[in-house]
Amino acid sequence: MTTDSPTTHFGYERVATDRKVERVREVFDSVAPNYDLMNDLMSGGLHRLWKRFTLTKTGLHAGDLALDVAGGTADLTAGMSRQVGASGLVCLTDINAAMLDQGRRRLVNDAIVGNVAIVQANAECLPFADDTFHCITIGFGLRNVTDKAAALASMRRVLKPGGRLLILEFSRPALNVIEPLYEFHLFRVLPALGRIVARDRASYQYLAESIRMHPDQDTLLDMMAGAGLEDSLYHNLAGGIVALHIGYKY
Repeated sequence: MTTDSPTTHFGYERVATDRKVERVREVFDSVAPNYDLMNDLMSGGLHRLWKRFTLTKTGLHAGDLALDVAGGTADLTAGMSRQVGASGLVCLTDINAAMLDQGRRRLVNDAIVGNVAIVQANAECLPFADDTFHCITIGFGLRNVTDKAAALASMRRVLKPGGRLLILEFSRPALNVIEPLYEFHLFRVLPALGRIVARDRASYQYLAESIRMHPDQDTLLDMMAGAGLEDSLYHNLAGGIVALHIGYKY
């Protein structure tokens, strides 16, 4: 890598921009088989409540079209498929084939197959026509995207006028008293769980660092506005450890 090559962060490490996608793919290739179990262990099962809350904000109706970006193991996809019904459609996308395999397996096991399409796609350049979807979700995926501004613009492009984007992501604790406990959990507990359960400490160290490098609540609001999303707001969950951002296309 030459000194003038564009770089970005991979956790706390600086890497060539064109290498980040490959590095993130390697992480999720490794964590995919244990992803759901690790989510339960890391959050004490709270991630299920956060996703359930997100689903209450989709505004979807029977017959609507929805998109789950970086949808991985398909938690949000499964919920939206029930909301849109047999006459609607949910597209599950992820850049990582191993994560999509886990999502496909989960949907088949839950007998959710008739109104879901699965597409391997990069959030920065979604392969869909303009003005397609009534609602787009991205749950715990935006922080792993190399060019977040491009991803936000891409998601806005494929939203229908009147549609909404929901971003569920780790954020910044709103209460100072939470900070030391949160820091201990991120950088001591999370990598240890990765080493013991998934036999992969390095990937979970990266995931902890990626949480810290992700924009805080207000910065993400500004980025959404910069992408042309309007009336954006956020709901802090678990004291701001997680936030749900919502923005609209008019």
